[in-house]
Amino acid sequence: MLRNAFLTLLSLAMAIGLGGGSVWYALNAQDGVGAIRIGQWTAFPEIGTQAADSYSKARVAREGVLALGQAEGLSFVAERDEAGEPLKRECAYTIEGGYPTARFWTLYAADHSLGVIGTGKARHAALQSYEVLRRPDNSVVISVGDRPAPGNWLLTNGFGKMYFVLTFYDTPIASSTGLSDVTLPRILKAGCHA
Repeated sequence: MLRNAFLTLLSLAMAIGLGGGSVWYALNAQDGVGAIRIGQWTAFPEIGTQAADSYSKARVAREGVLALGQAEGLSFVAERDEAGEPLKRECAYTIEGGYPTARFWTLYAADHSLGVIGTGKARHAALQSYEVLRRPDNSVVISVGDRPAPGNWLLTNGFGKMYFVLTFYDTPIASSTGLSDVTLPRILKAGCHA
């Protein structure tokens, strides 16, 4: 009888532990339920709509973010560079390429909670479409790191994991039909320091 009680408790502990672990993973994974992936960038296009899945709704509730509606815009998050390595604050990167049509876009370096990385300086770890220099073909090259760079420079500092968050406002790609032919900028590692 004691053996049956022990096996029952063990089964319950495993079920609760594995169930809780799977929910934690689903809420923290960037490639979760309802996600679309374009290059290294991931978005949840239905996160601010009635059609959002329960994991997306739980993510919004847990993080306390104000999700954009489908007609308002779409946010993409990158956690890896073009080579598939995790983004690190102690490394320098180049974000280069074209940006889809949008009235306005923002790009910022984020910590694990997807909040803007504090730089400890007057310059924030964020850029927006009205302040970047463009090439003749309308593409943009952004240098990311703790050392100043000519042209577009996104300041980051510190150590540990980081993310890039690219948000497009008032854009046709927010509708599901606009996602088929979208290309987003590439994230190339330029080097790291200890």
